Amino acid sequence: MRRLGKTRRTAGTARARRTGRTAVVGAACAAALALLTAGPAQAGTPGPGWAVKDTGTSSVRFRGLAAVDRETAWVAGSQGTVLRTTDGGASWDEVSPPGAGELQFRDVEAFDARRAVVLAIGEGEASRVYRTDDGGATWTESFRNTDPRAFYDCLTFFDRRHGLAMSDPVDGRFRILSTSDGGRSWRVLPSAGMPAALEGEAGFAAGGQCLVSAGPRDVWLATGGAARARVLHSSDRGLTWTATDAPVPAGDPARGVFALAFRDRAHGLAVGGDYRPDQNSPRAAATTGDGGRTWRPSATPPPAYRSGVAWLPHSRTAALAVGPTGTDLTTDAGRTWRTIDTGSYDTVDCTPDLGCWAAGEQGRVARLES
Repeated sequence: MRRLGKTRRTAGTARARRTGRTAVVGAACAAALALLTAGPAQAGTPGPGWAVKDTGTSSVRFRGLAAVDRETAWVAGSQGTVLRTTDGGASWDEVSPPGAGELQFRDVEAFDARRAVVLAIGEGEASRVYRTDDGGATWTESFRNTDPRAFYDCLTFFDRRHGLAMSDPVDGRFRILSTSDGGRSWRVLPSAGMPAALEGEAGFAAGGQCLVSAGPRDVWLATGGAARARVLHSSDRGLTWTATDAPVPAGDPARGVFALAFRDRAHGLAVGGDYRPDQNSPRAAATTGDGGRTWRPSATPPPAYRSGVAWLPHSRTAALAVGPTGTDLTTDAGRTWRTIDTGSYDTVDCTPDLGCWAAGEQGRVARLES
């Protein structure tokens, strides 16, 4: 009886603690939303919520971003540059792989402050993967593409061991790399389960979100450049795929879906458009509630091309989309969006402790702050 009573008291205490944590998280999320909805920024100034951090790298464009928490984030970009902060952006460590100055890093996936994997993009041997286990003090090149027809665009990880990378089509199908040891080694998966690519179809290495995962096995791949933009989905870690048309601008090499975000294996967001600054991007956002089997266009999409999107932590309805002309907020799961900031960003990432970060051109990195 004493044991049962102790169990009940422990369960009650645990429930109380969970309730308390939920209340704190809910209050923090509500505060972040209130901050974000305070109103649009003046042109050329940081918007409500975004606090720009000085990285000292104004010549670099950061299209790769991995937020670990509110204090720790990794960014990767042009000129082979990788930076890391562990103090909320107050200072940055330059931790680029040696000899990588000619490479274009477009994606980074970080497991914590010490372990990360970065992807360099480009034709042939320009596509490479590096891994560090000591905060960037040393790097190991774990993959170098030797097929001149391949061009790798994005990375994603299901957990600390299992991940995928995707290449533009080779022999008429998107090529998928797989790792089961945290990015230390890679192998090309069989292409039999991959649908045929459309003429001109490819991925966009714009912000590290053309390949995303949710849960232990589900992964989605965003495409453009063809007559129709599509989202491909796999529920078995990339072995077999199905393709669905996405209602975003297509029919041109500069148009398509550029970024995806899934808050679970059913609910997802897609953003994109036409990346050329002199071209309009109407209807450049869509939503799904069935894991990508069907997509619906946003009733009020962002007003321009967007290359990054992320769900706000602990919210079923709030998300951020970013692009060269600003940041947009949705509070109804992607059905409508409104601009809240006019700063230029290429990618955005959020963590459970409300550590939302954004990165882009001219060395710009910012964190959501109250």
